[in-house]
Amino acid sequence: MGYTLCVLGCGTMGIAILSGVVDSLEARNSSTRPPHPKWELHTPGTLTPVDSSEDASLPSRFIACVTRSESARKLKGVFSALGPIGEKVEVVTGQNLESVRQADVVILSCKPQQAHSILSVQDMQDALAGKLLISILAGVTISQMSAWVMPSTTVIRAMPNTPCKIREGMTVVSSLPESAEIELQRSIILNIFSSIGRCRFLDEKHFDACTALSGSGPAFACIFLEAMADGGVMMGLPRAEALELAAQTLQGAARMTLQAGAHPAQIKDTVTTPGGCTIAGLLALEDGRVRSTIARAIQIATERASELGQPAKK
Repeated sequence: MGYTLCVLGCGTMGIAILSGVVDSLEARNSSTRPPHPKWELHTPGTLTPVDSSEDASLPSRFIACVTRSESARKLKGVFSALGPIGEKVEVVTGQNLESVRQADVVILSCKPQQAHSILSVQDMQDALAGKLLISILAGVTISQMSAWVMPSTTVIRAMPNTPCKIREGMTVVSSLPESAEIELQRSIILNIFSSIGRCRFLDEKHFDACTALSGSGPAFACIFLEAMADGGVMMGLPRAEALELAAQTLQGAARMTLQAGAHPAQIKDTVTTPGGCTIAGLLALEDGRVRSTIARAIQIATERASELGQPAKK
């Protein structure tokens, strides 16, 4: 039998995660519907068996918890559009405790400052006992959350990013503590997050940097993308075509790194010919200190990430 997956605070990222899991199960269970198109198979989570009801590492029941009835109506429409499995997603309002009691795996997807109040509700510790709690909250540490739950609760952190919405996300998951359930828990985590993109395990000490690089990274990349398109427009290209050229160019370069294993410097050098236009443009970027500015942006965002979820300084 599969397990019951509960998402507490099913907002934008919670919807993306739950939709990805449901959509992947719909694709696996359908003989006519092709799987969600992906340009690579990158984690063991993409190689799961077809029959989810017989695999303990795949969910068979879903509960999405929200605080407003308006949000509940919206979510029901979103999940119903995914197919038969999506129609069975239970969307509940103001029933966190009861939902956690029925769940085996809980994803905490609220705002960081709400974590303590949600986990400290009376009887919530007992409801979470012996279960897997996955937090996707920036800045709230495992040690903090472990102090709010029973020792038998396995607490881990996961950091997905915005491209999860289109199943091209990057999720970093904290290392799992040694236990008799570690292999099953690892499979559960990979099955969840590989359905929305790539998944990588790293020690929690790296999470602030991951938040900056992967979480904030899409915003930084979009600045560069927009600037490239603006340059094309300045030189006479129509706006739509300039944006398409810039976006596909960045996507292609990224895929060369991920699929072919090419180092960015290697890709850069293959494009750069003596006395050509590429080296002229590269020198302009170096004049503008683009490389160091981007690296500093990651540094500053990392420092800021370390402050999220922590008590405010008086």
